[in-house]
Amino acid sequence: MFHGWQIVGVCFIAAVFTWGLGVFGASVYLSEISKAHDWTTSTVSLAITVFFLTNACCLPAVAAMMERWGPRLVIGGGALLLALGVAAVGQLTSLWQLYAAFVCMGLGYATMSVAGLSTAIAPWFERHQGRSVALALTGASIGAMIVVPLLVLAIGALGFAEATLRAAVLTALVLLPLALVVLRFRGPGDLGLGRDGDPPVAEAPRGQADTSSSATRRNAMRSFLLWSVPLGFALGLMVQVGFLTHHYALAERTLGAEGAGWLVGATGFTGLLGRLLLARIADQVDMRLYSAAIFVVQAVVLGVLALFPSVAVLIAMSLVYGFCLGQITTLSPIVVRREFGAAAFAAIYGIAGTVIQFCSAFGPAIYGVLVDLFGGYGPVLAVAAGFELSAALILFAGRARSRPTPT
Repeated sequence: MFHGWQIVGVCFIAAVFTWGLGVFGASVYLSEISKAHDWTTSTVSLAITVFFLTNACCLPAVAAMMERWGPRLVIGGGALLLALGVAAVGQLTSLWQLYAAFVCMGLGYATMSVAGLSTAIAPWFERHQGRSVALALTGASIGAMIVVPLLVLAIGALGFAEATLRAAVLTALVLLPLALVVLRFRGPGDLGLGRDGDPPVAEAPRGQADTSSSATRRNAMRSFLLWSVPLGFALGLMVQVGFLTHHYALAERTLGAEGAGWLVGATGFTGLLGRLLLARIADQVDMRLYSAAIFVVQAVVLGVLALFPSVAVLIAMSLVYGFCLGQITTLSPIVVRREFGAAAFAAIYGIAGTVIQFCSAFGPAIYGVLVDLFGGYGPVLAVAAGFELSAALILFAGRARSRPTPT
């Protein structure tokens, strides 16, 4: 088997833990921490925003470290930081520790977020670049499907502190050996192969390649084609991250703790279906238009949730939203990789990913403040639907008739 697919496999497992205990797990932490310490929803939501902001601020450094040292040390170190943060959220005794724990988790998440995992995969594929990233990030859906329900059950049986401690130990024991062993190669050239496992092709000298990459990066920074990607995805993912963070709390009001946990898991299952569909079609369709269409569907879902608050609607719309979110988190690197090529991907997506993650990080805090202000989720979901439509319009407006030649 071409070693690139083993890289995809490790990134898949990393995504299971990163999204299961980080992104989706944050919704469980929001509820459990608020109850345990009598802190307001907005206070804990702000800490979760710090988690996402830490990730956003670190993405350029992660891209630089990947280029310098390769993914082995970067992702291995990130696994340890994620595990430390997960263990810490169950041992809190004061407010400053809450923020410190989420900063630690954010540092780990930065190395294994969409940007980090996409950067690790990018050198290995050309023909299958869309499929490889989509398959790796199906691990995020598995994290929601399996990790969140198991975490909720473990909290019920063992208590919050013991459950998070055991989850942290398992994270380190699984991810660290995989990173050190499988990620030891930085690209197919280390194995005497070309991308996709093809025979190697003659490459430009290092200095010439650097010049070409820099020229592509400079041209990209001046084009609305590029900036429409982070702007559109930033708005859409701000809504999505906020929804994911508050989904468990929203569902717990009518379904109870276990019911909410299973709904989050079911949402992850439909997200898996969405990612599998994306893996099948990613290399055949216009990803920019497809992304805009997904944002429109999400806007409709949020509008229905706001207008018709019932258990049946909550379950049905959560499943549809999950089908869409399973794809949206994967689409931005595929769009950038396709429109600007592999040579400058790490640098270009390092910038685009930072903008996306920085803006989306405010989603949990915005939801938390609005929920405290309005006393419920209906008006918040209506506002969120408007942001989703704006994201779709920006992506559509940025579509170009002619695109940069990939290098």
